[in-house]
Amino acid sequence: MGRAKKRRKFAVTKKIVSSKTLKKYKEEILNPKKKDLEKEKLPRNVPSVSSALFFKYNTALGPPYMVIVDTNFINFSIQNKLDLEKGMMDCLYAKCTPCITDCVMAELEKLGQKYRVALRIAKDPRFERLPCTHKGTYADDCIVDRVTQHKCYIVATCDRDLKRRIRKIPGVPIMYITRHKYSIERLPEATIGGGEGHFISKNLKKSFIQREQNHLLPPADFT
Repeated sequence: MGRAKKRRKFAVTKKIVSSKTLKKYKEEILNPKKKDLEKEKLPRNVPSVSSALFFKYNTALGPPYMVIVDTNFINFSIQNKLDLEKGMMDCLYAKCTPCITDCVMAELEKLGQKYRVALRIAKDPRFERLPCTHKGTYADDCIVDRVTQHKCYIVATCDRDLKRRIRKIPGVPIMYITRHKYSIERLPEATIGGGEGHFISKNLKKSFIQREQNHLLPPADFT
């Protein structure tokens, strides 16, 4: 038989419980109600839900639409040779007012000579200027805070991070550029054109026109 290997013996140490831990343990067992009262005293920050979101869609949205424009949205519009106001109207079939915050304006001014055309477009009198009261000039935070408080805006951006942040806010549509034109995300048909029954989608409109041409339907007015 082989010999068993000798192993080093470790001293057995006793865990010493401090007097503070004992006191705390006794208080928890003897006074369980005290712990519950402390929890109740803590302030609860419950975010208030906008009354405009009472129905399935945001009732605060309607023509004329207020569209908050981001720095890169103006820049991509220039690259795609798109007129902001005309492109928005073609997308939403209603009057649109492009809005620009002081933060976005400051951001464009900081970018310098490269974005001089974008800055000139931002200074267009058709744009509505939204004043900022907070400190700092980070445009993304400013737009997110404004849209969280007031659900009457559409956010126009091509920034992925900003889109991700806005998607977490209910009832706020996103406008972006795809295939050299503006497209809208998260805007139900009920809010386009001023309410339910006032909007006919492009495909539906085409099908009606085709039926009219084939003399299957009486002429309809789409104005």
